[in-house]
Amino acid sequence: METPRILIADDDKKTRDFVAAFLSYKGYQVFQAFDGQDALQKVELSDVQMVITDIMMPRVNGLEFIKQLKSIRPEIVTIAYSAFANHEMTANLLKAGAFFYLEKPFNLEELETHVKRGLEHQVLQSKSFRSKPCIKNRALLNNIIGESEKMLSLFELIEKVASSDSTVLIQGESGTGKELVARAIHDLSNRNSKNFVAVNCAAIPDELLESELFGHVKGSFTGAVATRIGRFEMADKGTLFLDEIGDMKANLQVKLLRVLQNRELEPVGATRSKKVDVRIIAATNQNLDQMVVSKQFREDLYYRLSVIPIVLPPLREREADIALLLNSFLEKFNRSKQRKVQGFDKQVMDILTNYEWPGNVRELENLVERLVIIKGSGTLTLSDLPEKYRGGKSSPVRTEQVTLPEDGFCLNSAVEEFENRLILQALEKSGGNKKEAAELLNLKRTTLIEKLKKKKLVYGEQFSP
Repeated sequence: METPRILIADDDKKTRDFVAAFLSYKGYQVFQAFDGQDALQKVELSDVQMVITDIMMPRVNGLEFIKQLKSIRPEIVTIAYSAFANHEMTANLLKAGAFFYLEKPFNLEELETHVKRGLEHQVLQSKSFRSKPCIKNRALLNNIIGESEKMLSLFELIEKVASSDSTVLIQGESGTGKELVARAIHDLSNRNSKNFVAVNCAAIPDELLESELFGHVKGSFTGAVATRIGRFEMADKGTLFLDEIGDMKANLQVKLLRVLQNRELEPVGATRSKKVDVRIIAATNQNLDQMVVSKQFREDLYYRLSVIPIVLPPLREREADIALLLNSFLEKFNRSKQRKVQGFDKQVMDILTNYEWPGNVRELENLVERLVIIKGSGTLTLSDLPEKYRGGKSSPVRTEQVTLPEDGFCLNSAVEEFENRLILQALEKSGGNKKEAAELLNLKRTTLIEKLKKKKLVYGEQFSP
C-alpha cells in the first residue's frame, strides 16, 4: 500500500517541524510549506492527499489557501488549525471545504485521529474525482455528498442546468436532498449574487399561502395592517424554490401559472400587476404525472414547471455513497456537538450499508447525530444501534391478514383507516411529540401536522373507524 503524502503549511517553523516530525514518525510522507502561496506551488509539484494548514499566514492566509486549493484540487482533504479562531472563522473554513478544524494548542493523538479519518474520506472520493474531470465546480457542490455513478451524473446535470434560466422540477422521495440541489443550481447560476428564497408550500396554511407568495396591500384582509411584499418579490433577479409544490391548491396553481407565463404578479388586494424576474425551481415527493391524470394538479402548470426535470435517486440506490455519508456526518456532529466518536466498527458499517433507508439521507443524518450525542467517544458498535437497524434491511410494516368480503368493501376507506391508526400509534409511542412521531413514520414534521389537520386527528382521543 502506498504511503500517504501530507503537506504541512505554517509560517511558524517550530510548529511546522513539530507536526511534520510527529507524522513522519507515524509513517506518513511529509512535505512542508512556509505559507499559503508556497503551499499552492508545492501542491502542483507533489501528489499529496492531505494538507494540514495554519490559518494566520502571510501572503495567502489559510482560508484563502483552502478556497484556491479546492478550486484546483478538490479531492485533497484539508485540516486547518489556529490559536485565534472564532465561530465565524470556523464556519467560513468549513464552508470553504475544510475537512476539520483544530484549536491550538492541539493534542497530537487527536490530530492523528482526524488525519486517519481524513485519508479514509479522501480514498472514498479520489477515484471518482480522477475519472470525472468534466465536473468543474465540485467546490460549490460540496454540500451534496456522493460519489456513486448516479450522483456524479446528477452533478453534471446540475452544472448544465444552472447556466440557463429554465424552470426546474426536482422530484424524489422525502429526505433525498431536493433543497440542496436547488441551492446548488442557484449557486452555480448567474443569479448567485441575488436572493435564494425557499417556500414550503405544505407548511403554510392555504389561506395564507397566496399572501406569502405574492404579498398584499394594507387593508386587503383582516389583519393586513401594512403592505407586505411576497416571496416572489424577495427573490427578484434571484431564485424562488417552491418545495412540496404538489400540495398547492388549485386556485393558487392558476395564479402561479400566470406568473410563469407573464412574469408578473398581483399582490392580494392590489389593482395593478408587478413585473418580476425570478427563476423558479419547484420540488415534490409526490407523483405529479398521476396527480395530473387524477385532475389534482393542472396539466398546463406541470409542463411549465418541468421544463427541466431532475429525479433524485433514493439512498437505497446509492449504496456506494453510504459509507461516505456516514463518515461525513460523523465529522460534522463531532464538531458541532463537541464529541469524539472515532468511527463505526466493520459490523455496524456493513449493517448500515445494507439498510434500505426509507427516510433516505435525512434518516441517515438523524441517526448519526443521535449516535454521536449518546456515544460521546470511542467506536460505534452493534450495541449502540437502535433495534430497528440491527437486522440490516428495513422491515416492512406488518399488517393483519385481511379477507375480502363477498360483497367487497371501499379500498380508499380501508387505506385511510390504516394510515390513521399508524399515525396515532406513532403519536402514542412518542408521547404526543410530533417531531418524534414524524421520524417514526419517516415524514417531515410539517407533513405530519398537515395530515393531522386534514384528518382532524387528535392524540389522546380514541379513534373509531
